[in-house]
Amino acid sequence: MEFRFNNIIGKSKAIRDVLELVKKVANTQATVLITGDSGTGKELIALALNEHSDRGDQLFLPVNCGALPETLLESLLFGHLKGSFTGAFANQEGLFEKARGGTIFLDEIGEIPQHLQVKLLRALEAKEILPIGSTTPRHIDVRVLAASNRNLKNEVEDGRFREDLFYRLNIMEIHIPPLRERPEDIPLLVEYFIEQHNPELKKNFCGIDEDALRILMSLPWKGNVRELDNVIEHTMILAEGERITSKDLPAAIIASSADGAAFTFNLKDALRQFEKQHIVRALEQAGQDRRETAKLLDISLSSLYRKIEELKIS
Repeated sequence: MEFRFNNIIGKSKAIRDVLELVKKVANTQATVLITGDSGTGKELIALALNEHSDRGDQLFLPVNCGALPETLLESLLFGHLKGSFTGAFANQEGLFEKARGGTIFLDEIGEIPQHLQVKLLRALEAKEILPIGSTTPRHIDVRVLAASNRNLKNEVEDGRFREDLFYRLNIMEIHIPPLRERPEDIPLLVEYFIEQHNPELKKNFCGIDEDALRILMSLPWKGNVRELDNVIEHTMILAEGERITSKDLPAAIIASSADGAAFTFNLKDALRQFEKQHIVRALEQAGQDRRETAKLLDISLSSLYRKIEELKIS
C-alpha cells in the first residue's frame, strides 16, 4: 500500500511506522526530536507535525542552527536590545517571540554552542527567554521541534551536549530510517520526483524503465532522498523521450552500480544481496506468479513466501 502524507512518500513498513507516529504526536504540545541521516527529510516531518497540530494555522519558523555564526544565532533566536552590542541599532525581536502561538523548528540542534544550550533549556522549561542586553525575562508561547543528524546521546557522553537539554528535547523521538534500509520506497519516490520536475523542466516523462529502476534500487544512497531527487532532476534535464532508461542515468550512477558503491565484502550481506536480486529476477520471469517462481527457484512455495518476507521484497 502506498502512503502519501504531506509529501512524505513510501510503502515500506519503516516509513508507515514513522507516519503513524507523526499522526499520534502532531496534535500535542510535546517537544519532538527528529533524528536521521542528512537528506532523509527531517524538515518534511516537522512540517507535517506542525500542519496537523492546533498550531497549524500559525507561523512555522525553521532555523538551521549549523548555518549561522554563534553571535548571530543567539540574536536571531532570543532577540536583542538597542545598544547591546556593536551594530545593534534598534531593539530586535527574536524568533521565539515572533513564532508566538506557532512552532519553531531547530534543525541541526547538535550544532548549538553550550552557552546557548543553557538559554534554550530555560526557554523549554520556564517558557521564557532573555534577549541579549536585557535583564527582564519575556514569556513565550511556542512549540519546539528539533532535528539532528548527529547521535545526541554520543554528544552528551562526549560532553558536547547538555544531558538535561537532551532529555527535555527528547520527550518524543521520531527516527527516519535511511533510504538504503527501505529500497521499496524508491519506485514511488522516483515517480513523485518525475511528476514534480516535469512542469518546471518543461518535460513530459511518464515514468522509468525496469533496468534503470533496478540500478537505482541497488545503490546505498548516502545522501538519501535528497540525493535521489538530485539524480532524477539531473537525468531529466539531459534525457529525451517519454521514459527514463538506464542509458539516461548519470555515468557516476552507472559506475557506482557496476563497480562497487553498493558492493559489500561482508559475506553474509553479499549473499543476502544476491539472493534478493535473484528472487526479484525470478519473480519478473514468472510474471509475479509466486507458484511458478518457486518452481523456477526449485524451492517450496512456503520457502519462497518466507524469503520474500525476510528480504523485504515488494
